[in-house]
Amino acid sequence: MAITKEKKGEIVAKLTGIFAKAPSAAFVQFGKLTVAQANILRRTLKEKGVGYYVAKKTLIRKALEGKQTTGEIPELKGEVAVAYAVNAGDTLAPAREVSVFTKKFDQAVALIGGIFEGRFVGQAEALALSLIPSRETLLAQFANIVNSPLQRLVVGLGEVAKIKKS
Repeated sequence: MAITKEKKGEIVAKLTGIFAKAPSAAFVQFGKLTVAQANILRRTLKEKGVGYYVAKKTLIRKALEGKQTTGEIPELKGEVAVAYAVNAGDTLAPAREVSVFTKKFDQAVALIGGIFEGRFVGQAEALALSLIPSRETLLAQFANIVNSPLQRLVVGLGEVAKIKKS
């Protein structure tokens, strides 16, 4: 069924708003998803603070025309959705969370590019960005690294104390 001109205008307006407000967005190819998997994907992304919107590729391109981004828009193949960061706290969340589902659903979902820091990125760079852990995880890893030498010193002193007692 064809979409009316008014409906297309509403979709383009919504996408334009998403691209204007969101600090980052990821383009997702989802052609092999089942309905149950799509529902799980949407629910989990919402819990993680990531929006998910499905639209026609031509309407996505039309919404991106007015956006001040550098680079060239990645090739959008197949059925495409936009995963976007709802809050500015974690700009890599869309790519990271979609990447989790790529592994979970055995390649039924694919990350095909995105917009990060005001520029278009291709599939390879989006996949590389998806591997960066969240800020909380990075802080926990840093605390562990800082704590490790102190912990080793305490264990070593404990062993020295055991030797001196015997």
